[in-house]
Amino acid sequence: MGWLADETGLGKCDANHVPLTPLSHLNRAADIFPQRQALVDRSRSFTYAQMHERVTRLASALAGRGIRPGDVVATLLPNITAQIEAHFGVPACGAVLNAINTRLETETVNYILSHGGAKILLVDNALLPLAEAAISRMAEADAPEIIEVADHEAGFMPDGRHMEYEDLLAGGDPGFRWIMPEDEWESIALNYTSGTTGQPKGVVYHHRGAYLATMGTVISWRMVMHPRLLTIVPLFHCNGWCHSWMMPALGGTIICCRDVTAKNIYHAISVDGATHFGGAPIVLNALVNAHEHDRLPFDHTVEVFTAGAPPAAATLAKVEPLGFNVTQVYGLTEVYGPATECIWQDDLWDDLPQGERANIKARTGVAMPMLEEATVTDENMAPVPRDGVTTGEIMMRGNTVMKGYYKNPEATAESFAGGYFHSGDVAFRHPDGYIKITDRAKDIIISGGENVSSVEVEGALMHHPAVELCAVVAKPDEKWGEVPCAFVELKPGHEVSETELIAFCREHLAGFKTPKRVVFEDLPKTSTGKIQKFELREIAKGLPD
Repeated sequence: MGWLADETGLGKCDANHVPLTPLSHLNRAADIFPQRQALVDRSRSFTYAQMHERVTRLASALAGRGIRPGDVVATLLPNITAQIEAHFGVPACGAVLNAINTRLETETVNYILSHGGAKILLVDNALLPLAEAAISRMAEADAPEIIEVADHEAGFMPDGRHMEYEDLLAGGDPGFRWIMPEDEWESIALNYTSGTTGQPKGVVYHHRGAYLATMGTVISWRMVMHPRLLTIVPLFHCNGWCHSWMMPALGGTIICCRDVTAKNIYHAISVDGATHFGGAPIVLNALVNAHEHDRLPFDHTVEVFTAGAPPAAATLAKVEPLGFNVTQVYGLTEVYGPATECIWQDDLWDDLPQGERANIKARTGVAMPMLEEATVTDENMAPVPRDGVTTGEIMMRGNTVMKGYYKNPEATAESFAGGYFHSGDVAFRHPDGYIKITDRAKDIIISGGENVSSVEVEGALMHHPAVELCAVVAKPDEKWGEVPCAFVELKPGHEVSETELIAFCREHLAGFKTPKRVVFEDLPKTSTGKIQKFELREIAKGLPD
């Protein structure tokens, strides 16, 4: 690189300036902990030496199939071995990883593949129909090559129409030299998130942000060497909050969880020794309400990050005595997942009654170590007073903020206006500085940890010939946190039932986006015709399940 002199005669050189990347964690772990257990996936287990070799073979095989630095490689996978390996192997050949939400419908998967331009798609064989339907709508020249990941353990065998993942690895070179980033600003991942229009936006991550997210999480989660992480957060969500990239730094073990059930979680904790996991409050509810025959004993405290919606105080009061210590975190895809945490201050809060402790734990919190600043500002970008009342928008800035929205400079400029990332979430600040969300300015519904655009659901409803006007808001739900609730005005002379409209939506939307209730009534409007959604939210709160 040579010397880049500054006014003191000092500067950057190869010895003191190495681009930050989470890939370095796995290289280091394979050298220091070659025989430690790196990955567990049901009956399969890999050491760090074995995992490193498989990742290297994947990187080599992808390069051998024409993948070049900057190309996009997509995955349509649950939390299984291939998904973990892709998180390292795809960037190890210089490519950008696009982990696609497995719960999406054909149209959205088609859009993501087309917009992102993936050249190869790794697909779990259970998801082949979805992948093939999405790709069938693309021009042949634009369609990605499918690599099938067969679930051999469940008895699924590849049908021979696509190359199989293990065969792909077998053809890779274990001596392949990883293509490390020359600049830590290079892209490592492309993650699609729903916006206010319902059309997904591609959030671009850089190596620097991914690396810093892994290091900051170690501090926030009070981690020590050799933790055992249960992968409940889907790796298509903010790359699993960057947790899998983090684990090699600690010589830890990643425990895959293909199917998230209370039984599987208790088994992973009791049998596999899981010490940490992240998940939405619905996961906590599942643990609390698990049948006795699904529970297994364990004698250690399990550290939990929960996000997606504030955990109910009643849920916290029930889950913590079972052996779980819960920390509320908050973030968005645009900030690599969790960006704030409700840091527990034991000298202030340990002796409080359980109800007060639970209310504090439900706060949105303060900036995590890797984020420079998380604040709440008014419409003039001035900080709101810390009075526990005055609301504004949550703003963030720092090295764990995305590069921007892929192929969308207008949305990027809007989200970065004023030198902060605009979250779109409304909140106030307590006198001690802790942030507390009060509403979502962009009307995003968070159901079971999944983002649902109210506008997208409204768009689907408006395609029904009987619907004149509609509005969709969040309805509180004990199991899912929130579910979509639709309010509909029908065209004169038309009739349709709630059941029929829900079924219609299910034909066009993913299951978690489908309204769970439909209410037929005139929509409240302002004098200019704007629908007053705040009134509908109040009505939705009182509706029975």
